[in-house]
Amino acid sequence: MFNYIDLLIAFLIAFTAALLLTYPVKKFAIKVGAMDKPNSRKIHINETPRLGGLAIFIGALLGTLYLQPYHQHLPEILIGSIIILITGALDDRFTIKPILKLTGQLAAALLLVSSGLIIERITIPIFGVVEFGFLSVLITILWVVGITNAINLIDGLDGLATGVTTIAMTSIFVMALIDTQIIVAFLSIALIGANLGFLYHNFYPAKIYMGDTGSNFLGYMIAVLSMLGLFKNVTFFSFIIPVIILAVPIFDTLVAIVRRAYNKESIMAADNKHLHYQLIQAGYSHRKAVIIIYIFSALFGVMGILFSNASPTLSLIITLVVILLLYIFAELAGIVMGGKRPIVSFLRKILRKIERERS
Repeated sequence: MFNYIDLLIAFLIAFTAALLLTYPVKKFAIKVGAMDKPNSRKIHINETPRLGGLAIFIGALLGTLYLQPYHQHLPEILIGSIIILITGALDDRFTIKPILKLTGQLAAALLLVSSGLIIERITIPIFGVVEFGFLSVLITILWVVGITNAINLIDGLDGLATGVTTIAMTSIFVMALIDTQIIVAFLSIALIGANLGFLYHNFYPAKIYMGDTGSNFLGYMIAVLSMLGLFKNVTFFSFIIPVIILAVPIFDTLVAIVRRAYNKESIMAADNKHLHYQLIQAGYSHRKAVIIIYIFSALFGVMGILFSNASPTLSLIITLVVILLLYIFAELAGIVMGGKRPIVSFLRKILRKIERERS
C-alpha cells in the first residue's frame, strides 16, 4: 500500500527543488552560452536560456531519493537518463548533429534492454498471446527512441512539453495507484512535482526553456514508466493505453514523418509545421494554442485511464472517441479538408446556442 503523506512530501520536494534550482540553471545557461536564438522557424523573438531540463532532473531525483524506491532495473534507468541528459545538454549548447542525438538515445535504450527491461509480448483478443521473440529488442528500442523524440518534437511553444508530459505522467500516476505499481507511482509523482516547479518559469511568456536536456529526459522517462507499468499485464489493451495517453505527441510525430516523406525531406530535419505551429497559423494566440493542446492531452489521459479497466464494448467506444478527438484536433490545426472545420463549426454553433439559452 501507498503512504500518501510520503508521496505528497516527495512531490513538494521535487516541486520546490525544481522551482528554486531553475534560477541558478538559468544563470549557468547564459554563462555557457546555451541560448535559444530566434530564427525563421521559431516564434520567440528574444534569446532565451535553455538547459532547464537540468532543474527538472535534479528536482525529480531529489523527490525520488526521499521515497527510496527499489527496483531491479533502477540503476540502468538512472544511468540511461544521465546519458539522455548529457546528450540533450550538448545539443542545447552546441547544436550537435541529429545522428549524435540519436546515438545517445540508442545508448540509453540499449542499456534498458541489457538490463532485461523489454517489451516481450502482448495478448490480442481472439488471437491470444503474441510473442515478439527476436523482435522484442527492436520494438523496445523503437518505443524508447520514438517516445523520446515525440516529446522533443512537441517542445515548440512556451510550457507546451512541460504541460503535456505532466498530464501524461498524472494519468500514469493515477493508474499506478489503482494497480498498486509502487515504482511507477514513486517515479511519476517526483517527475510531476519537478515539472510543475519548472512550469512556473516556463509557461508563456517563458523565462527559460527546458531544451533538449528536458524534452529528451521527459520523453525517455515516460517511455520507461509505460514499460514498467502499463505493459505490466502484457495485454493488447495495456499496449494501447500509453498510445492513447500520448496521442497528441504521437499524432504530431506521425504527421511530421508523413509530411516530410511526402515532401522528400529528411525525417530528422526541424521545421515549423508541427501541430502547435499550425494552431497559431490558424489564428489562435500562443497561450490559447498551448491551452488547447493541454485540454486535448487531458481528455486523452482520461480516456487512457478509462480504457485501462474497460470492457471490450467500452474499449471500442473509447477508441472511436479517441479517433474523433484526434480528427477534431486536426480540424482545429487546419491540416485536414483544406482547412475547413465542419465538426468544429458544428460544435461551436451548439455551444453558442447553449449560451444563448442560458442568458
